[in-house]
Amino acid sequence: MIDYQQLQNWMPANNDEPDWRALWEGLPDLQPLATTPQDPYYHAEGDVWTHTKMVVNELLAGETYQQADAEQRFVLFYAALLHDIAKPATTIVKPDGGVGSPRHSRRGAVDARILLWRAGVPFALRERICRIIAQHQVPFFIFDDRAQRRPEFLAHRMSWEVSLQELYAVALADMSGRTYEKKADSIADIALFRELALQESCWEQPRGFPDEVVRQQYFRSEGATAADYGYQQPEGSEVVLLCGLPASGKNTWASRHRPDWPTVSYDDARGEMGLKYGQNEGKVAHHAIDMAKEHLRRKQPFVWNATHLSQEMRSNALDLLYAYHAKIRIVYLEAAEKTLRARNRKRDSTVTDKVIDRLLYRWEIPLPSEAHWVEYVVE
Repeated sequence: MIDYQQLQNWMPANNDEPDWRALWEGLPDLQPLATTPQDPYYHAEGDVWTHTKMVVNELLAGETYQQADAEQRFVLFYAALLHDIAKPATTIVKPDGGVGSPRHSRRGAVDARILLWRAGVPFALRERICRIIAQHQVPFFIFDDRAQRRPEFLAHRMSWEVSLQELYAVALADMSGRTYEKKADSIADIALFRELALQESCWEQPRGFPDEVVRQQYFRSEGATAADYGYQQPEGSEVVLLCGLPASGKNTWASRHRPDWPTVSYDDARGEMGLKYGQNEGKVAHHAIDMAKEHLRRKQPFVWNATHLSQEMRSNALDLLYAYHAKIRIVYLEAAEKTLRARNRKRDSTVTDKVIDRLLYRWEIPLPSEAHWVEYVVE
């Protein structure tokens, strides 16, 4: 199995060509890219592997990469190399010959996360890579958003989620590294994205807000509320929303850091009902949500202890908490794979290794934009 040191060794030196053969043989997940087609209108160069190599070469020649330090080069190189890693799993060929890969950016971030986690890449570097992959197409379309959100709002929120400078470098390489008749127009849009971020003072750092309450209200309203003026939030509960894979240390964290707070837990709900993991999950969730609502109505602090692993799963809980004006701290916990699986086998739990394997493909790390505060606790 590859490790972080090996990934570092594959980084090309200044102005050198990547060792494509070593990357191809050492990262088998790249090999399906060579047989995955792309829409000939947007990618006249051919298959995904051909495009990927063009993108990496464009990145290496770019100003951002040339001026980057070793850590940033690692982030940019592997974000570019893995940016379309999920296209083999998501590509569909339409009856008219068109080719699409819906949601490949979001799925690609998950696939890259699993690969880099198993390789032991440090958490902060790994997540910089995955966040770029998840949003690498946004600069193409920020001025023509399907949901009609303002470009300024998107830039503000993304500045809390990803380095816009790194995102720009990979997006520019992605568009430059293809054969497409309207490439020049798209490159112009990416340049405008950079100018927008500079104008909005979020190119080098997250967009500023008076406080975390204003920030979250602005993000959740998709820019409909004021971003620069504070206001008094109605009183509500303080809530710690724990999330992480099974056996990542959530119970231990709660007992150490919030020992006096009541806990809402799906595991506890299953135990009270005599159910195993996977049995009547709807009933379990209903019971846990009723417990949460009781604390929220009383404006009591509590810990919500669950995997909350995907953005969708967290959104359901967060929507409820925000509706009751809670102040929310997300605490995400993570352990190395060997540690996590060994710990899980020792627990009195119905969560098997196969369950963990399935959960990995829902694994979306919480973003700083999701709550008032977000902490990452990584062993």
